[in-house]
This record gives sequence, C-alpha cells and structure tokens, in this order.
Amino acid sequence: MKNLEKFNIILASGSPRRQQFLKDLNIPFEVRLKNIEEVFPESLYKEEIPEYLAKLKASAYEDLKDNDILVTGDTIVWHNEKALNKAESEQEAFDMISSLQNSWHQVISAFCIKSKHKTIVKSDVTEVFFKPLDEDDIWYYIKHYKPFDKAGAYGIQEWIGQIGISEIKGSYFNVMGFSTHLFYQTLKELVKT
Repeated sequence: MKNLEKFNIILASGSPRRQQFLKDLNIPFEVRLKNIEEVFPESLYKEEIPEYLAKLKASAYEDLKDNDILVTGDTIVWHNEKALNKAESEQEAFDMISSLQNSWHQVISAFCIKSKHKTIVKSDVTEVFFKPLDEDDIWYYIKHYKPFDKAGAYGIQEWIGQIGISEIKGSYFNVMGFSTHLFYQTLKELVKT
C-alpha cells in the first residue's frame, strides 16, 4: 500500500486471527495491548455494540505520535434480538451454539482506526446459517476446541463451521472477526490524506 511506510501501525488486539489478517494484507504492525473492561450500555443495538467497544478500546491509547495509526476491533453475534459475546463456561458455550442451530444469525465485526487527529469507526454484517446439529457434535467441538475467546462460542474456520455452517451472506473474514476488505479500503484512504 502506497504511503504506508510513513506510518507506524499499532494493533491493539491479542487476537491471533486479527494479527494474521494484517500479516496476510502485508501490513507491517506491532502489537500493543492494554487491559480494557469490555462493558457496553444495554441500550445499544446491533452494530452499535461492537462499534462502541472498538472505540472504547482505542480510547485507552492517548499517547499516539504523529505517525502512529492504532487499530482495534470487536465482534458480536446477534441472534434473537440480543448480542452473544464470549462464553464463560462449557455449558454457556453449548447453550449459545444450540440456540444458533437451524437458524440465521448475524455476525457483526467493527474496527476503529485512530491517529493523533482522526478516529474512524466502521462495521460490517454477515449473515450465517447453522444447520441442525447433534448434541454430541456440539460437545465434541467445545471439549476439543475450547472456543471461549470467540463471540457466539464458535469459529467459522474451525471444525464446527466446517460441519455446521451451510450458508453465509457477506464476508467470510468478517465472521472470523475482521472485515478485511472494508479495513483495507479505509486504511488506504486514510494514509492517502
């Protein structure tokens, strides 16, 4: 990407998937982490939630230099008019995945790109359909893959996605937690200015 060498890209995410996406996009970056409590107002709806959380994470970085560009992100699963975040137990993960089967849900990923003088927040929505699943298959996935770091307690790129997801409408990478095409275009426009 032209002009990118003038900037220092900081990824404020411990997610190995987001780190891999930036590597795959050939964007040099460093990882800087701060511990942020991911709490949002209950009044927020759908994409407002991950957008709020991505911006909240970025707000912790007030010491940006002129050539720094900070990147944060957040993902939720939206189903039956509520957000499914990360499961805190095997039973909660089982309940989440069970509720998603044989129905459509939305995966909403947001990112925040912040420089010293500008903050841009965008989100993308992908619709995902899980076919009916056997309880044994759900438990197998939870025991072997321990998906406690993932919104909705599943990763589309993992075993459960391979056997259970029969249709998606939108970006596959967005379901993995990062709308790569939207991010790339937004970053490109930012470094041009």
